[in-house]
This record gives sequence, structure tokens and C-alpha cells, in this order.
Amino acid sequence: MEVQGMEEAWHGGHGFLSDDEERRVLFAALDSFRQYRQSAHYNVTHRRRQNFYALPTSQWQRLAAPPFNLLSSFDRVDDAIDANADIASEILKSSLEAFGLEDEPLDPALNWKDAAKPPDIDKVRNTIRQLYRDWSAEGAAERSKSFEPVLSNLADLFPVKDKGAIKVLVPGSGLGRLVFEVCKLGYDVEGNEISYHQLMTSNWMLNQVAASQKFDLYPFALTFSNHTSRDNQLKCVKIPDVHPGTELHLSSSGMPTHASERMSMTAADFIVLYGDDKNHNRFDAVVTVFFLDTAPNVLRYIEVIHNCLKDGGYWINLGPLLWHFEDTRGPPVMRGGLSQHPAEEQPLTATQTVTGRQEKVGIDEPGSVELTNEEVLLLVERMGFNVQSHRLQDGTGYLEDPESMLRNMYSVSHWVARKV
Repeated sequence: MEVQGMEEAWHGGHGFLSDDEERRVLFAALDSFRQYRQSAHYNVTHRRRQNFYALPTSQWQRLAAPPFNLLSSFDRVDDAIDANADIASEILKSSLEAFGLEDEPLDPALNWKDAAKPPDIDKVRNTIRQLYRDWSAEGAAERSKSFEPVLSNLADLFPVKDKGAIKVLVPGSGLGRLVFEVCKLGYDVEGNEISYHQLMTSNWMLNQVAASQKFDLYPFALTFSNHTSRDNQLKCVKIPDVHPGTELHLSSSGMPTHASERMSMTAADFIVLYGDDKNHNRFDAVVTVFFLDTAPNVLRYIEVIHNCLKDGGYWINLGPLLWHFEDTRGPPVMRGGLSQHPAEEQPLTATQTVTGRQEKVGIDEPGSVELTNEEVLLLVERMGFNVQSHRLQDGTGYLEDPESMLRNMYSVSHWVARKV
């Protein structure tokens, strides 16, 4: 799969070398994969061992003995961390190659090590865990509730023999599974992602992994709450459940164009890239799954989707409204009498010169608003679309452990709108 904006971006397409902030975000993402192993061992097991031994001797000895064997459980978690860290190391290796960087850079300006901060480490932990949802057999039940409805919509809306002539855009494509599934059906699909953590992982999965069932992943090992058993906490799954390259090759049989020519990915701010004239009236369909609520200003997303869809094209949406930027924009939030700005990091930022000054554009534009589902649908209707179908779908999870004692389920909004 072609990933536009990764290697090209580093070599000047987005001016990373001259943009200190962009370089910082990129280096922090790379370094977070490097730090995964050490950080997880320290924060997950080392600190717990320290707290465990701080218990009264008689108590920790009781829990260290059968049938509890907590010290043995900590060792098993360490083994799980190492397995996950092996995946992180593979992603880092492929990403350094994609960006043309060295593992031990001689040029200080290219030294990406020690750039990651705690929020970056959190992002890599979440990304590694997301491989469970997107690329394991065990995650199939959860992702099918999000993917199958929109894939069914595509099939119903475009009952054509040459699906390769239908251009589909998938913004917020994450680890690439939905892009992969759309391509398997025969469509010409382009994914878009802004997060370096997600881009690096999807690039590795779709282009570098050599076989299915190649890596052991322990998706729930790093948390200790709401587990029914240690075996549940230390459940191992194999990734990927399928080999992307093989599956795409097989699905290309009898197709006018091979899957490798029908699937691509862009690494850029969705608003900036697809709001320009080059992408005007370009796509037959835009598919947004768990994406709409990533907008600080949802009106901009609607404008951009309207811009890049062809006249009569379809927008298929499925997802909740967990507004990601709630309480992170504008005046400081009051917490316990103190004004605080929650930490926020946005990769692949862009600026433009306005009357001699630099202003942020795209997702970093100032302002934000949070709407209800009813208000979003009314807005879509008033901004150049006709909503043709809508329903609320209950019981849709996201990265949920099916055996956990705590499971969060969304009632997602699933609708199809036509550009008028």
C-alpha cells in the first residue's frame, strides 16, 4: 500500500526539518515506540512490586503463595510486556526506514531519541492495544459491528461490476483495517490519518508484516482492574489474523485492477488536504467510522466532506459523539480552583500567512463546539446533504475486553447522506 506523506514528508514535502514543532512531534512518536518496553516494565510491574513488598510481611507472603502466586503473575505480565514491546520495536524499525532516519543518528538535528513525553507513551500503549480490535480474530466481533453496516451500505449504493471505478475516502483510518476491507471488496480506496502512531503502525501492518499469526499480543496485560481472572488479563492473541498482502492479492482475482493499485494512504490533516481545490468533487463516497467526534469544529468536517465528494456522492457515517476536544479549547478549565489547560498534542499541523502573521489552519484552527446527534443531522441537512437513512445502533464497543467486569458500550449514530 502506498503511504503518501511519510517518506515524502520527511524529505521536504511538509518541511519537517525546518518546522521545529513538527519535527518534535514526529521524533516523540518514534521515541515512544522505543521507550515502550522500559516504560511498561517500570510503570506496570516494578511499581507494583514495590507496593506489594510495602504490605505487612505476613500479607504479601500470603499473596505470594499458592493459590494466589502474585509474584509469579508479575513475572507473567513482564513476559507479556516483552511480547508487546517486540511489536513496538518492529514498528519503530519500519518507521525509521520510511523516514530515512538512523537508529543511532550522527547528526544532532536528526536525533529522535529521548523526545517522548508521558502523553506520547500513553498513545503508543493505546496503539499497540488497538491491534487487538483491528488485526486479531478475537477482535472481529467488535469491529464487525462498526464495519459491516458501512460495507453493506457501499455494496447497496454502488451495485456495479467494476467497483474499482468507485473512489472511496476513509478519514481517520487508524490502523488501516477498514481501508483494507473496502479495498478487498474491489473499490478504489484512500485512507487518511493524522496520528503518527497510527500511521506508523498501519504502514508496518499493511506493508511489512510477512505472514498471518506472526506476533503474540497481550492486549489487556498492562491493566489490573476489572479482570475476572489472571488468565483473562494475560490472554494472548495472534496478529494479524490474516496476511494483508495475501488477502488483497487473492481478492484481486478477476478484477480489472490489482488491489495494490486501488489502495493508498495519506498522512495529513484531513481539513487541510481534502478542503483544497485538488480534491474538489473527487470521491464517490466518504466513509467515517468513529471519526466525526474527533472534530473541534464539526462544521469544518462537513464542509470538507462536501468539498471532496462528487455531486450525488454519498457520505456514510457510523460512530458516537464523544467530542475529543471538549474542555480543551478556549479559556483555561477551572479544576479545584486552579485554571488548567489539559495537555493536547496535534501532529501534522499547518499554518498559513494572513496579513503578515502566521495562523493555524486545519484541526488546529481556533474554536470548538459540541453538538447533539439531532443537531448534527440538522446541520448536515442544511450544509448541502440529504440524509437518506438514519438509525441509532446500540451495543457497539471500542477496544472492550469481552470478559471484563466493566464494559462501555456506545449507541452509535449510523446514517447515509447524499450530496445535493
